[in-house]
Amino acid sequence: MGQTYKYSYRQGTQTWHFRDLADLLARATPARSGDRLAGVIAESDEERAIAQMCLAELPLKAFLSEVVVPYEQDEVTRLIQDSHDEAAFAPVSHLTVGDFRNWLLSDHATEESLAALRSGLTPEMVAAVSKLMRNQDLILVARKCRVTTAFRNTIGLPGHLSTRLQPNHPTDDVAGIAASIVDGLLYGSGDAVIGINPATDNVAQAIKLMRVMDDVIRTYDIPTQSCVLTHVTNTLEAIAQGAPVDLVFQSIGGTEATNSSFGFSLATLAEAQDAALSLKRGTVGNNVMYFETGQGSALSADAHHGVDQQTCEARAYAVARRFDPLLVNTVVGFIGPEYLFNGKEIIRAGLEDHFCGKLLGVPMGCDICYTNHAEADQNDMDNLLTLLGVAGCSFIMGIPGSDDIMLNYQTTSFHDALYARRVLDLSPAPEFADWLARMKVFDDIARYEPSAALPELFGSRLRGITRKPAHD
Repeated sequence: MGQTYKYSYRQGTQTWHFRDLADLLARATPARSGDRLAGVIAESDEERAIAQMCLAELPLKAFLSEVVVPYEQDEVTRLIQDSHDEAAFAPVSHLTVGDFRNWLLSDHATEESLAALRSGLTPEMVAAVSKLMRNQDLILVARKCRVTTAFRNTIGLPGHLSTRLQPNHPTDDVAGIAASIVDGLLYGSGDAVIGINPATDNVAQAIKLMRVMDDVIRTYDIPTQSCVLTHVTNTLEAIAQGAPVDLVFQSIGGTEATNSSFGFSLATLAEAQDAALSLKRGTVGNNVMYFETGQGSALSADAHHGVDQQTCEARAYAVARRFDPLLVNTVVGFIGPEYLFNGKEIIRAGLEDHFCGKLLGVPMGCDICYTNHAEADQNDMDNLLTLLGVAGCSFIMGIPGSDDIMLNYQTTSFHDALYARRVLDLSPAPEFADWLARMKVFDDIARYEPSAALPELFGSRLRGITRKPAHD
């Protein structure tokens, strides 16, 4: 039997055919290397434009009757379909994808109406409309979406930009980690989270690092939270052993098979969320989960079901939304040029991810980054940083000198975060900003001016962690 096609579009004398919804979405996606690797990319710019015109005429209701990953085979699909809120969807249920784009860009799409709409949107609807948008469209709509979360401070408020202080060390050396933490704090970084990727990933090491960060936070009375980015099951064991766990971390994907390859299920995340909530360590809120995502993760796990990588990524946000996270971070260029080849593709993906996450009600941040074998440089990252700052991104990364010497990739530095706050007039989380002023870390918090002098409490602690040379 010959190939069957569900969608067709006639242009002039030629008729174009698309196998199913997944095929239509993939062909309509702006070009990127991951979709080329998967064999789902449009074969020409002409075919991409035709697919986008066909997609623009598709009713939003179609996404409720046709799924891109089979319902019976995938718990993420079941989560998306079973949790859909028909009442919330009603105001836009009569629209096509193209009409929905026009509505989002109109003045009718206010912060209040977008918030009310969240639970009525599926990730596939949001991914579809993003494929019809220019970069400025993604920025404009994302800026109208407000997602606020809290633990020991409040993240996502208008006019604010938070940072994750990332003090990774290639040997998990405590002195090196502590020095990086103090360095970041002196530049005003760390209000989103002080988060360490452990070089040695096991329960004992995770607990050790949790205690280091907890000691820093308690000693300085910092209104922030800590997280060791270890596997969720390690964090569950750490909680059972009485470790000072603030946030539970896990990398997540948009299909059940992707998450299975990561070693967890939705039930695992629910168990971890309950365990973290039981500790009651938050002071101004109880959002206890931290998730990271990235376009290409499903393809790299051979778990994409023929779905384009951007749609798979948007489906991961349905997983995140289910567990009310404090932070969600798209590590946009980390997987490598096999998935996002150059600066242009990384910038586009970062804006897509931020738009889709915010529209779905996820507290979206971005690790603005690239690997050293990608066709990208720090100028590309400067561009994306500035664009995301304009778009209302919740948080970015802050590490010494932009160079993560443990993970071996390039991201944003403490200086970059200070730049973004200055040129865009974006403040740290309010509780954290008050702390910076109280501790005299900043001479002028309104102008984001770090103090020229080292605060005395920091000075005494730094002297305490200085080690003697090995030959003494």
